[in-house]
Amino acid sequence: MNLFDLDNWQEIWTALKKNPVRTFFTAFGVFWGIFMLVVMLGSGKGLQNAVYQGFGDFATNSFFMWAQKTSMPYEGFKRGRSYNFTNEDSKGIRKNIPEVKLIAPRLQGGGFRGASNVVRGKETGAYNIYGDYPDFFKIDPVTILSGRFINELDVKDKRKIAVIGNDVAKDLFKTGENPMGQYIRIQGVYFKVVGLFKSKKKGGQAERDGNSIFLPFSSMQQTFNYGNKVFWFAITSADNVPASVAEEKVLVYMKKMHHINPKDTQAIGHFNVEKEFKKMTGLFIGINGLIWIVGIGTLLAGIIGVSNIMLIIVKERTREIGVKRALGATPLNIISQIILEAVTLTTLAGYIGLVIGVALLSLIDKIMVNSGADSQFFLHPEINFKVGMTALAVLVISGIFAGLIPAKRAVSIKPVEALRDE
Repeated sequence: MNLFDLDNWQEIWTALKKNPVRTFFTAFGVFWGIFMLVVMLGSGKGLQNAVYQGFGDFATNSFFMWAQKTSMPYEGFKRGRSYNFTNEDSKGIRKNIPEVKLIAPRLQGGGFRGASNVVRGKETGAYNIYGDYPDFFKIDPVTILSGRFINELDVKDKRKIAVIGNDVAKDLFKTGENPMGQYIRIQGVYFKVVGLFKSKKKGGQAERDGNSIFLPFSSMQQTFNYGNKVFWFAITSADNVPASVAEEKVLVYMKKMHHINPKDTQAIGHFNVEKEFKKMTGLFIGINGLIWIVGIGTLLAGIIGVSNIMLIIVKERTREIGVKRALGATPLNIISQIILEAVTLTTLAGYIGLVIGVALLSLIDKIMVNSGADSQFFLHPEINFKVGMTALAVLVISGIFAGLIPAKRAVSIKPVEALRDE
């Protein structure tokens, strides 16, 4: 069948407009199916974008660990023993566990929403104070607004410098005042501000980051008399090594170094970001799968409607089909004509549904952006090009299947019987 034959398209148009109300409601079923599929997929993507943005650029192959009280006796030590991680642990992990790529020991002293611990002139505030190595910002990056991050020389020379969050700057400095080079007093000790940062996360974690101050690890350790104590470690696995593998090896090593029963699961607290990220990814795969099932089901209802209307059209055009057969039209000609009509109806209705669905998602996104809404649960609803093309392919295939039964019905009509049909 020639797709560029104008007579064929005129015939399709005549058949569809013969009963416009019936054609409209049949096409509406296909339109609604693809429209709902697009909106649901876009909404699922919006939810996914919001959740993933909550991670910021956090290294997903990372894990954290901290010391807790032991829950089992071992080598003469009683249960309930307290202990601390140390600087030597950092060196030992780097030296003995090749599965580890980055290790960032951290100290934390705080007053966020607690007692005031930072003073600048007449202004005071309560903030989280962290002692860090530069590697920590490779694991949990932030956006530098001005100045710089902590570097290796700051740690080596135990410099009294600070990198402050944007909310800290708002509290301690006047609007338009440049914090760079200014001094703040942290628990009675002066530190020079060399950097201003903003969190890449959203929601409560972004607020926490904004109310934080980063100091060189060695400076905080010495200045506030922490000795060689480490509060907790942030660690990433080596390339192509699962974080769970590196985590297990580190836990075994740390238990050995601190004389902890190998079976004691309470002595070292730990949190695996990779596991949580995989759980989240699996959840969204499930959500998208459910959306496709519901959407395809809705679309299938519309396709059945198209198939039914094509059966009615075939019945109404029995005499016409008989004339075509009598004049030499082959079964393939009849089948291709019916299928083309079904594909045209489904594709046209589905394409309109696709366009309106995408337009609605774009409108919602634009309204959210213009309103300045900082949603933690919904962000940039959209569908990508691949999904759109998949939806169109589903429409074409559905149109073919919708036309198969009516087409088989059409070719089963004998020319003599068709010509007698009234």
